[in-house]
Amino acid sequence: MGGLLPFLMVVGSLAVVMAFFTWLAVLVRRRGVAGSAFRSIVDVYDQAWHATGHDSHYEIQVQAERKLPIPSPDDPWRPDRGVITRPASPSRGGAGAVPR
Repeated sequence: MGGLLPFLMVVGSLAVVMAFFTWLAVLVRRRGVAGSAFRSIVDVYDQAWHATGHDSHYEIQVQAERKLPIPSPDDPWRPDRGVITRPASPSRGGAGAVPR
């Protein structure tokens, strides 16, 4: 019985720690703060250990925030790059170009 007590203490303490983390996860998800906290933790880790990954993360964010896609150098040049053309509708009487 003396050898069983330390094993039960370790298992009991692990169960308490896991129950605490489960409660914390439920609380964080309910309040909705998990996304920004996790993003900042990963950002700090990337900045410290993966410098190129950190730089790539910011480059991907900049690309996602762009309104118009930047044309590739291989694309042929078209003068109507910044104009949206609408399909013809019966109420308007034809297609029209609408500047962005």
